[in-house]
Amino acid sequence: MAIHLPISVLRQKICKLLKMLYRNLHKNYSSVTSSSGFSATLGIEETHQAADTYLKNCLLVDKEISEREEGKPFVKKEEPHLLPENCEYSSWEIARCGLYLCPIWFASEYMSNLALANTSVASTTVLSSTSGLFTLFFGVILGQDSVNITKVIAVLISMSGVAMTTMGKTWAADDKEARNHSIAGDTFGLLSAIFYGLFTVLLKKSAGAEGEKLDMQKLFGYIGLYCLLGFWWLAWPLSAVGIEPPFELPSCWPTEEIVIANGFLSNIISDYFWALSIVWTTPLVATLGMSLTIPLAMIADMAIHGRQYSAVYILGCFQVFAGFVLANLSDKFSRKKPEITT
Repeated sequence: MAIHLPISVLRQKICKLLKMLYRNLHKNYSSVTSSSGFSATLGIEETHQAADTYLKNCLLVDKEISEREEGKPFVKKEEPHLLPENCEYSSWEIARCGLYLCPIWFASEYMSNLALANTSVASTTVLSSTSGLFTLFFGVILGQDSVNITKVIAVLISMSGVAMTTMGKTWAADDKEARNHSIAGDTFGLLSAIFYGLFTVLLKKSAGAEGEKLDMQKLFGYIGLYCLLGFWWLAWPLSAVGIEPPFELPSCWPTEEIVIANGFLSNIISDYFWALSIVWTTPLVATLGMSLTIPLAMIADMAIHGRQYSAVYILGCFQVFAGFVLANLSDKFSRKKPEITT
């Protein structure tokens, strides 16, 4: 994730260079048009426009006076409040946001991996789906979301759909679980869902309603940098106490390829798009959208590998998709404000 930081700096420099080139071209174009005699024509057109504007204002004033004389209520139109030109956080403020978001992000990821290492994949999947419930809970507490019956139903439908996919059967030889059910693993999975829900809500709160407060790419770059400097070396003390196995680098090139590809696709591309979905929609919609990996993976397996699924599994996938759609509709209608006519 730290690679986002130099990419963000390079992108900002390119944007500044393009703006400077545009301003120079515009300045040169203005000087050429003024020297070629177009300024007189533009001056005449501006005079006509000013006269038209004056006449329109006079007509509006006359209409308002006539409405007052007729006894109709007069409503003064207020000028729209102008937004500040630059409401984005500075690099120092973004770095500070990354500093308090980094431990929550690391805890969520690490607890998820601990759950996979200590319990079954089915249990981990079901517990991770509860993150939608915690996202809604933290969103209401921190003022980033509102609770209604539709959102609660959407979360419950999505959770039940995930549970049904774990109970459904698939026809494949490698579906046997290698690990047994563990209470410790279930606890880690539940903690991961809690940290995940808290992170999504705090990310939305830091980014603003439309993500206008901070550069998301730079924020993720700072989070990756803090993880690199402050957390990766914990492998040695954790292995010394027996929590983690001894740390070692990949022993063969195929393993290195898998690690690099996973880091590029997951931490660089997927997580960045997921963060953008949080600030452009709501934390709840983005969280339930992550569960769509289950039906999409089912379609890919059926099309590529010819795998077959039971009716319970397919019905669970439909419920996951239905919960996501229901949350989107609830968010769309809750944003609509009734028009007030006078």
